Amino acid sequence: MPDSPSLPDLIDMQIRTTGPMSVATYMGLCLTPPHKGYYKGADPLGAKGDFITAPEISQMFGELIGFFFVNLWQQMGQPRAFTLLELGPGRGTLMADMLRVACRAEGFRDALDLRLFETNPALIAEQSARLEAYGPKWIDGFDKVGPGPLLVIANEFFDALPIRQFVRSEQGWHERMVGLIEGKRSFGLSPTPIPASAMPEAVADAPPNSVYEAALAGTEVISRLAATISTQGGTILAVDYGFAQTQTGETLQGVRRHAYADVLESPGDTDLSAHVDFDALGSAARKAGLAVPALVSQGQFLDRLGLGDRAKALSLANPDSAAEIAAGRKRLTAPDQMGDLFKVFCAASPGLTPPGFSA
Repeated sequence: MPDSPSLPDLIDMQIRTTGPMSVATYMGLCLTPPHKGYYKGADPLGAKGDFITAPEISQMFGELIGFFFVNLWQQMGQPRAFTLLELGPGRGTLMADMLRVACRAEGFRDALDLRLFETNPALIAEQSARLEAYGPKWIDGFDKVGPGPLLVIANEFFDALPIRQFVRSEQGWHERMVGLIEGKRSFGLSPTPIPASAMPEAVADAPPNSVYEAALAGTEVISRLAATISTQGGTILAVDYGFAQTQTGETLQGVRRHAYADVLESPGDTDLSAHVDFDALGSAARKAGLAVPALVSQGQFLDRLGLGDRAKALSLANPDSAAEIAAGRKRLTAPDQMGDLFKVFCAASPGLTPPGFSA
């Protein structure tokens, strides 16, 4: 039998058949189609992959987030059944570090219903190996959780969701599209103008050539989860890079082998991401009735949860690893590394006081 078409060929074929596609459609095809998308392929994490996330840098990241969720579980009266859901769990490293700490709290493990939202077969295998003792269940929909409180963790998840891009011209806003010029994938603009009244107030009157990125997929995810939490109780914690207020600016990027890459060049083999509009996520959560504390930087959050004390304790217990522990702490919190670039977002049931969000 002939080989099936490659993902780039399938994308080009769709453009030739139905015309230029939105940036969101292109991202979706690149990242998650059956069998061929980036997140359906090999493990993208680590030195041999395309990027390294905070849990792979230091165990302290996950341990402190484990403390965060134990604290909230205790604030809720230690419910005897609750769902802990991770969105995009990677290798399972973050969750393993979280549960190593959290399950020390009496009753936490017995009440735990662990759910993982993941599509990558290679990563699912690694998650299974690391988390088997906790009886994880893999889900493909955000409604597949138990009836008790829902606690959600999402580390570098929202940045990978598809976005739409809009460009301001003298005539108005136009959606950016992906088409073909002389057989090569290229960006262009839809000829149909979009009135400024249809755009968010914060960007409606931006000057010509401004780019606005609409994270509709991210707000849909938050809306669904927040709707469940509004009736069952719980919290959403998201750690990602992004901005606090809706604004203009082009942030879509491709990464391959730890270096920037052309987003149009190798679909399916390049990680695509964009900065998260936390303002939009917060608005979606508030509409569902959740409380949203002010956004904090990753450095602030980890320091407030006791990263300094944890690093000291680890160094005393493992003196040969003290330099490595110090380097991990610096990478997670230094303003010129991950400390300021990454933000921590929370949406919680009213009445809860999420730790780490106030000095």
